Order: sequence, then C-alpha cells, then structure tokens
Amino acid sequence: MREQYRSTELDEEALAAGPMEQFARWFAEAAAARLLEPNAMVVSTATPDGRPSSRTVLLKRYDDRGFVFFTNYGSRKGREIDANPYVSLLFPWHPLARQIVVTGSASRVGREETAAYFRTRPHGSQLGAWASEQSSVIGSRQELVRRYDELAARHPQDGPLSAPPHWGGIRVVPETVEFWQGHENRLHDRLRYVRTDTGWRVERLAP
Repeated sequence: MREQYRSTELDEEALAAGPMEQFARWFAEAAAARLLEPNAMVVSTATPDGRPSSRTVLLKRYDDRGFVFFTNYGSRKGREIDANPYVSLLFPWHPLARQIVVTGSASRVGREETAAYFRTRPHGSQLGAWASEQSSVIGSRQELVRRYDELAARHPQDGPLSAPPHWGGIRVVPETVEFWQGHENRLHDRLRYVRTDTGWRVERLAP
C-alpha cells in the first residue's frame, strides 16, 4: 500500500511567527475540509522507566498556553502523567497529507477551568464521567451500564451535576511542534518550532 502525496510546498517564509498561530491556521483548514473529528489526537505517555502507551483523545481547547484535553486522573494516562509529565501529541490528518507532532510537558488545569468545561458537556457525558473508573478492570459491560443507570436515576436531566474530583483537564505546554506536509517521492516538508529562552526557532528536518 503506497500513496503519492501531491501538495503545495511548505516553506519557512509562509509559517506563522509561533506554533500556536500556525496550528490555528492548519486546524481551521482541517475543519473546513470536513475531516472527521479534526480535534482527535493521539496522546502518548510513558512510565518513569520508559514504558510507553498511546490512545486517541479529543482536543477541547488550545491557546498560547498549550493544548487541553480532559480525562479521569486515575486512568492510565492520568497516572503516567502524574509520574512522568513528558508527553507527545499527534494530529493525523491523512486526507490532507498532513500531521502535527507536539512534544512537551503536561500538568493538570485548575478546578475552575475544569468545572467550567464540565458544565458544557451533555448530561449523558457528565454521568459517564462519574460512572466510569477509567482504565480499571470491570466484570462486564452490564456492570458499567448499571452504574450509569443508577446515577441517571439520582441525577435527572434538569439537575445540576458537578465535575468528579478525580476528573479534569490536562494542559500540554509545547516544547516542540512539528508541521509535516506530505509530497511526492517521499520528499516531505517537516518544519519544527523549537522553544528557546528568547522565543521560537524554526528548523527543517529531512523526511
């Protein structure tokens, strides 16, 4: 299986001054192309002794401070981030022959930010955050559904529900952000922003 990518070249002069502005440009183009869940990203974490794990989560916000997603802090990724904050993010936009790779450090957002986001979630998703002890072993799906139904009975649709104390946001502060554009003959463009003491440096990587 092999594809020939035919795309416009990505050069240094066309880049934004900083990676978050450049990310915003590409994200808008991915959304305009109607990609399925362009905010889906692969989050890779590792234990202190270097054993990695990856999973797909949804980016919920981004700004100059970094990239934010939400999770159960007791999940595998939550525990690994607590023990080893260095993570990688990957946005795989295959239909555009593009990907963005982020490396950086992760930490929990404040409870006010978590609470504000939790209030925007559909009621069913709020219940799901309470019902699931993410990454723990369970006996059956029926056990999970029973927990959910019990919570739904106690918390009707019109009742307020606060964010679980074990659930909240994670912000990834980028140290590098690579923008990858596919081209014919595997002569891809790879431009990477690297954080320095005075700002951002851009370097080109061989494909």
